[in-house]
Amino acid sequence: MLDSVTIVVCAYTLDRWADLSDGVRAATLQLRESGRDGRVLVVIDHNDELLARAAGELAGPLVDVVPNTRRQGLSGARNTAIGLVTTGVVVFLDDDATPEPGWLEALLAPFGDQDVLITGGAATPQWPDHAGRPVSLPAAPSGRGELDWVVGCTYAGQPTTVAPVRNVMGCNMAFRAEVFGTAGLFGEDLGRVGRVPYGCEETELCIRAAQQRPWVKILFEPRSLVRHHVSRDRLTWRYLWRRSYAEGISKAAVTERTTRQASLSTETAYATRVLPRGVLRELGSFPRTRARGLGGAFAIVSALATTGFGYIVGRIAIRRGRRSQAQN
Repeated sequence: MLDSVTIVVCAYTLDRWADLSDGVRAATLQLRESGRDGRVLVVIDHNDELLARAAGELAGPLVDVVPNTRRQGLSGARNTAIGLVTTGVVVFLDDDATPEPGWLEALLAPFGDQDVLITGGAATPQWPDHAGRPVSLPAAPSGRGELDWVVGCTYAGQPTTVAPVRNVMGCNMAFRAEVFGTAGLFGEDLGRVGRVPYGCEETELCIRAAQQRPWVKILFEPRSLVRHHVSRDRLTWRYLWRRSYAEGISKAAVTERTTRQASLSTETAYATRVLPRGVLRELGSFPRTRARGLGGAFAIVSALATTGFGYIVGRIAIRRGRRSQAQN
C-alpha cells in the first residue's frame, strides 16, 4: 500500500486561484513521474463558486475535486479527504504552496522505515512581486528567520537535516493512513477557518499519535521543499501580532487536549535558546541596518509577548468553560 499515495489540497478562496492551480499541477506531475498509484484530491471548503471553477478547470485523470462535507475549516476539509482515501499514505499540501522538484520523493522516502509514521518537509517564503522580507520579520542570514512560522514557513531553530521532531508543519506533510484509524482525525475545533489564523491541529494530532505509539518516528525532511506564497496582508505588523495571538490561543487548546510538557516542550526550547540569539543579532546589526535591526528585535520580543498573552487568554477561557459546564 505504500506504493500508493493521495495528495490532498484544501482550498477555501478564489483569491489564491493562481497558487492553487500551480500547486495542483506541480503535485500531479510529480505523482505521475513517481509511477505510484494515487490521486490528487482537491477539497473545497464551503465555497460554491470555487468548487465550480475547480471542478471545471482542475479535475482530470489524476485529479478529483470534492466539497468539504464536514465542519467548515481546514481540519474539516482534511477530514473529508481522509474519509475518501484508500491509499497507504496521505500527503497534505497547502493551497498556496508550490512543490519544488523532488518534493514528493523526498517526503515519502522515510516511509521505507516501518517505524516512520509521519513526515514533514520544509517551506520557504515566496514574497509578493516587488516586495521582500518585511521589517515586521527579523532577518534570515541562514535562509530562515526566527519568525518565519508567522507566514507558514520553516524557521530558525528547526533541523537542517533529517531529524525526529515532535510535530510537522501543516503546509507540507505526509501520514501513513493507518494513523487516522488509531489516533483519530484532525480536531475540527482546532485549525484555521477561512482567514482566521488559528492553527496547531497537526501539532495536536502528532502528539496524540506519538502518545499512543511511543516507539514510532515523526521525521522532518528538509529536502522535501515547497515555496509558500506570502500574501501582502501578511507583511504587516498587524498580521504579525494577530497571528502570534492566535498561536497562543491555539497552544492553550492543545495543552488542554494533551499535556503542558508535550504541547510546549518545543516552544520552550525555541523561546529560551533561539529567540534570544535572534534579538542579540538584530540589535548588533543596528549600526549597519538601522530600522531593520531595531525592527527585527522588536518583532521577536513583541511576537513572543503577544503569543504568551494569547496563551493566557486561552487558558482562562478554557477554565471558565469548565466551570460553566460543571455548574450546568
